[in-house]
This record gives sequence, structure tokens and C-alpha cells, in this order.
Amino acid sequence: MSAILSADDLNDFISPGVACIKPIETLPVAPAPEPTSSSLEYEVILDGSHPQGQGGEGGEAAPAQISLTDCLACSGCVTSAEAVLVSLQSHNEVLSVLDAAPALRVAGPDTNGKYTVNGLEDGSGKLFVVSVSPQSRASLAAACGNGVTEQQAGRMIEHLFMGKQGLPGGGKWGNGFTWMVDTNTAREACLVLGSDEVLGRSISPSAGKPATPILTASCPGWVCYAEKTHPYVLPHLSRVKSPQALMGTLLKTTLSRTLGVSPDRIWHLAVMPCFDKKLEASREELTDTVWAGDGKPGRGVRDVDCVITSKEILMLAESRGIDFFGLSNSAASVQQTIFPDPTIHGFLFPARSRRQSEAAGTSGGNLHFVLHDVRSRNPGSQIHTVRGRNADVIEYAVVAASGETVFKAARYYGFRNIQNLVRRLKPAKPSRMPGGRPFGSTKRPTGKSSTPEFAYVEVMACPGGCTNGGGQIKVDDPVLVERKGLPAKPGPQEQKEWLAEVDEAYFSADEPDSGLDAKPEVHGGHSDEVVDGISPSRIRDTLQHWSSITGIDVERLAYTSYREVISDVGKRQLTDTERVVQLAGKIGGGW
Repeated sequence: MSAILSADDLNDFISPGVACIKPIETLPVAPAPEPTSSSLEYEVILDGSHPQGQGGEGGEAAPAQISLTDCLACSGCVTSAEAVLVSLQSHNEVLSVLDAAPALRVAGPDTNGKYTVNGLEDGSGKLFVVSVSPQSRASLAAACGNGVTEQQAGRMIEHLFMGKQGLPGGGKWGNGFTWMVDTNTAREACLVLGSDEVLGRSISPSAGKPATPILTASCPGWVCYAEKTHPYVLPHLSRVKSPQALMGTLLKTTLSRTLGVSPDRIWHLAVMPCFDKKLEASREELTDTVWAGDGKPGRGVRDVDCVITSKEILMLAESRGIDFFGLSNSAASVQQTIFPDPTIHGFLFPARSRRQSEAAGTSGGNLHFVLHDVRSRNPGSQIHTVRGRNADVIEYAVVAASGETVFKAARYYGFRNIQNLVRRLKPAKPSRMPGGRPFGSTKRPTGKSSTPEFAYVEVMACPGGCTNGGGQIKVDDPVLVERKGLPAKPGPQEQKEWLAEVDEAYFSADEPDSGLDAKPEVHGGHSDEVVDGISPSRIRDTLQHWSSITGIDVERLAYTSYREVISDVGKRQLTDTERVVQLAGKIGGGW
């Protein structure tokens, strides 16, 4: 999150709850006197200070260490990504894991197509794989300047994780990453799955269709906000995983099944533009207890072990004494091992990257793809656009040649606009009077006309979309101030120009495919029209192949679930006995 125009224009921040409590986990020691409830908790105040007389000598508490686990366990507040103090997932964690033990090495394929994994005898060795988002590549490309494209920045990241001048050239064991993949490939699968969900053509009918309007759920900040504050919108959330989550499941399941390696020996790092993606990676819905267990969320092996942001890429390089901006961005990139399944390899490493359409926006293009999918099925139809009350609210309609509106959708970015959306979805409350009418919000988000109501709404927490995420390199970062000669305290104009540079870099890859005008593509024995440069039949066939080689239903692989988070703030405090039992249950397990 960053301000584009002024501080008054910020709309992705929700203040912490008035009573934000962090328990201090201590076991009672006999015969010590029974501690008071105030000695077991911190009250976190907005300015970061603590009340007097709680937990420190002289009546002053030591600084509270709020970890990601604390934020997930507490449901008393929701903050913007920049306000969350994250300690579990960082560039330091990446270096710590890399230096823990010699990495597993994959050799092959041999003449029989078999792969060999070396190093399994060391129980602490891991196989390292990393996925990188296009928004992060765009942020780093803009920081490089000199016309560096998003694709070239991707090659620099590849050299950092896999090249001899990068991480493998140092550290205790010289460990590097075996594969680096682009989350754009998973994004394309999510676009097809999401459109099928909206239009009632789900590849897994048992997954069920959300209530109308269907709301995008690839933004973890938005999902966290909905689960904690407005659970009545949960039936509207899309069940399709985000590209980060889908890629994590794809890598863990495919590698574990094809190489015979336990999922906990595969360490997956994701590079994302958003701190809230760290929260998403820690969800119990995105672990092997779902796809390898009984299908229910639980504390298991995470599909994404660690998330670092665009800014943390620079910190990671600096920690090893590597000049990131000096890394090669030439086409002669590092040679990667062939992925152990040919079909999945072709999906993860396409022959040519596809530039994003500027009309699709910088958040993945969920809504854009759905609109074009609807238009492709209604020959002669047109997409009409109406700007809402600000630049982050836009309404869309697919209008048939006859003039009839066949589909309506909208885009809501930033919490200021999201709050307006969820208020319109709030169900009416029943009247307490006998025979009385329900009261409260019953106005559905229908746009300017009464029918039809929106079928789909793309929701993102950050104003301007994902290129403006909280983990992106900011215009006031010392690196930019030095490299670009910016003022130490850049103003609104410099902020706006910087975000425009990042957006330009995001759209700087190869030329786009011809989209709806492309010729039908033959795949799997049948032809399929390409929609916005993507072949839905190819995606569906790949998903079915993925299911067949892993022996796991597509529903468990590609869909997720949500749950209401009930606040514990203000409720009865646990007794010492209950606290001991709770702590005992945590010993030696989980994360």
C-alpha cells in the first residue's frame, strides 16, 4: 500500500482494534503467586507504546514481539499490510534454511526418463523451488531503470536464486534453487477456473457455486478482512485458489509424487508484491492435510513455505554481498533441470511469455478474462464501461447486438470502496415486531439499472491494484533515491510517476497473443477458441493430467474454503490450567 496522491487519499488501511492483545505464553511455576491477568498480556497501542505497569521492570513493559502467528491467532483487528509486524517469513529465513543442510540434488532424466534425487540420506536436506510474481518483477525492473523490462528483471532474479554469482555462490553449503517458475502460468489456470465458476461450467461441480455476485478471493488482505469483520460475504467468495496458492499445490504435489520425496522435504519460496501473501501462505486450508489427508484444513506441510516481497529481494541480495542491479539480464539465462513430468513442464515453462493487456489491469486480469469469455460466447456483443465514484470503482456490462445486457460486473479496489461494497451485501435483519418487515441493508450491488445484478466483482485491497502492493519498492526507498536522484521526501507527483513506471514495466514483456481473433487451437483431439490469448481447453486438460498423475481430485487441488474468524477480544481469560493444556498441545508440532 502506498499513497498515490496524498495522505487523505489512502484507503487501504483499517486501524487496529482498540483492544489488541498479545498473550505472553508462560507456564506457571510453583510456588509463585498466581499471576494477574495483566501480567500475561500486552496491549498494543497505535503509536507502538505500551501501558505502564505491564510486564517490565520499573513498571514499563519490554517491546512486544508480534509475530505472524499472533496476527493469525488474533481476530480483534485487521490492519493494512504495512502495519503487520511479520517475523516468521523474511529474507533472513530464506538464508537460514539454505544454510541449514546440503540441498537435495535432482539428476535426470536418464534414458528411461527416470530421475534420481541425491542427498535423501540426510534427513534435513531440502529441495528448493521458487515462484515469482510479475508484479514483483515489474517493481524490480522499474528500480533498475534504463529500460529494463519485466522479463529482464526476471532473468536477474533467476541468476540470484540459481546462478553462480547469486545465492549458490556463497553460504555454508552453496545451496541454490532447482527450479524457478512464473506465477503467470498458475494465473492463467486461475482465470479459466474463475470464469468457469462464474458462468456455471466448473471443472469440479461438487465444489459448488458461490452466491451471486461472486467476489474475487485472490487478494489475502480482502479475504482476511471478510473473514474477521463481514462473514456474511463468505458465501460470495470465489472458491478458486489464488495463483500463489495454486502454484504451491502444483509444485508440492507433483514433485512429491513424481520424485518420491516427502512434501516436507520440498521448500517452496514465493516472491510477491504483498505482505498479506505471507498470511495466505500460513492458512491451514493450504496445506497437505487437505490434498493428502482427509480434505479438511489442518496444521500440516504448507504448500508455500515462505513468502518474501519485492523489497526483500534486494535485502536478500545485500545480505550475501550481492549487487542485484549488477546481475545479468541477458537471454542466456541459467539452465534449469527439466521438470519431472513433460506436460507439467510445458505448462510451467511455456516457449514464450505473453505480455499482459493494459485493459486487464495490474492485478491478474480476473474480471477482464471473464468479460472476454462472456463476449466470445455472445457473437456481436460489446463490452461497455462506466467509471464509478472514483478511479478504483468501474462497472462493466456485456451488451448483445440486440441491445440486451447479458452480463454485468464491477471492479472495487481499496478498502474505502470495499466497505461500500460489503455494506450493500449485508443481509436485512428480521424485525422483532410480530408481522414487521425486515430492516437494514437490502440494496444489492446492481449498478445503475435494476437488472441484472452484478454476476462478478473483482476485489483488491490496494488502490491501483497489485503493482501498488505493500511489499513493492517504494518511491522513498533509499535505493531509488540514490539511483534515480529523487528527493529524500518525494511528494505526491513523484509517487504517482513512480507507480506509472512500475505499471509500464508490468506491461513490458513480449507482444500479446491475438486474443479473440486467434485461430482455433487444436488440443486433446478437439479445437477451442482462444480467449484473451489463453486456451481454456489446454488449461482444463492440464488440470486433469495433474489430477491423474497425483491421484488427487481437481477439487482438492484447485479450490479452497473460508471460515468465519470469531473475535476473542473481551471474552473470558483462560485459567492457568487451560493455558498449560493449550501450550502443551503446541509443543513439537505445527508452525
